[in-house]
Amino acid sequence: MAQARKLGKRTDQRLQLVYSQASELLWYGKIETTVDRAKEVRKVAEKMITLAINTYEDTVKVVKQKLNQKDEKIDVEFENDGAKKLAARRRMMAKLENITEIQGDKEKKADYKERTKDIKHPLIEKIFREYAPKYAKRAEELGQGGGYTRIVKLGARRGDDAEMCILMLVD
Repeated sequence: MAQARKLGKRTDQRLQLVYSQASELLWYGKIETTVDRAKEVRKVAEKMITLAINTYEDTVKVVKQKLNQKDEKIDVEFENDGAKKLAARRRMMAKLENITEIQGDKEKKADYKERTKDIKHPLIEKIFREYAPKYAKRAEELGQGGGYTRIVKLGARRGDDAEMCILMLVD
C-alpha cells in the first residue's frame, strides 16, 4: 500500500488542507500549489468526480399533491435523487467544503437571490450537473475512466525552494 504524504502537518490539519484544496479545485477548475499537495488533492478530486459519474443518473420521479390558490388538489411531479445518488451526495458533503455562489459584479441582489434560492450546496450541484455528464461522455469516448486532472509544474518558489505547480481539471 502506498504511503500517504505527511505534508509537514498533523493528520487533522492535513486532511482539512487536502479537502479544502480539493473543494477549491472543483469549484474554480484550477489551483496553484506545491507538487506534493497537488498529488494528494488529485486523489481526492478524482474520487469525488468518479463517485458523481457513477451515480448522477440515479433519479426517481415523484408525484405529490399540492393545493393551488383555489384550494384544489393538483398533482406536481418532482425529480428526487435515488438511493445511490443520495448516498454519494452525502459522502461528498461530509468531505468537501460548502462553497457559496458569488454574486456577479453587475447582478442585483434580488436577481442573485432568485438564481440561488433552490441551491443549498452549489459545489455538489456543480459536480453532479456539470462535471459528471462531461466526464462520463469523455470516458465513453476514450474508453477509460480517470485522468480528470493535470499537473503543470512551474518551478521552485522563492524563499523556501518548494516545487510549485498548477493543478487543473482537463477539458
